[in-house]
Formats: sequence, structure tokens, C-alpha cells
Amino acid sequence: MLLDIVFSLDSVITAVGMVKEVGVMIAAVLIAMIFMLAWVDKIGSFVDRHPTIKMLALSFLLLIGCVLVAEGFHKEIPKGYIYFAMAFSLGVEMLNIKLRKKDDKVHLHQPYR
Repeated sequence: MLLDIVFSLDSVITAVGMVKEVGVMIAAVLIAMIFMLAWVDKIGSFVDRHPTIKMLALSFLLLIGCVLVAEGFHKEIPKGYIYFAMAFSLGVEMLNIKLRKKDDKVHLHQPYR
């Protein structure tokens, strides 16, 4: 349940950062909560198997945070740029996961020799 609350808060932050319509924000939060309740075990095990997804999610939150700060200073960043950057990053990570699947081990660094 705690994980669901964290992901719901994340959805609220993302919805507020990415849209201006209240209805879309509410729908995003409700859909995310339902999705998380239904899939929390499978998503948790997926993230445990692929720890780089945690870093990708953190970078998405950082990106949304930067957009919110920029908008606070009245600098509008077109949402298409943000969506493209997120989709591209997710695509690259999915390719990395598929490539690593052959090896079945994540090597974060090589030991010194």
C-alpha cells in the first residue's frame, strides 16, 4: 500500500507538470492508482530484475522537476520535447534490457585489475 501511495504521489507530480486541465490530472492519478494496485507485484519484481529502471524513473522525475522550475520562471518548454526525450530514453532502456537478457546479469562496473 505504501508503494501505491508513493506511485500515486509521483503521478500527481507528473500530471501537474505535464498538463493544465484538472480533469486530465484527476484521470491520470486515478488510472495510475488502479494500475498500481493491480500490477504492484509484477512491477516490483520487474524493477528488482532491472535496477536501471529505478534510475530512469528518477531521471524522469528530475526532468519534470526542471520543467516545473522553468515554468515557475515563466519559461515555457514545449511538451513535445519532454515527451520525446522520455520516450527516447525509455526506448533505449528497453533495448538495453533486451540486450542484457542474453547475459542475464547486470554488470554495473568491472573490477579493477
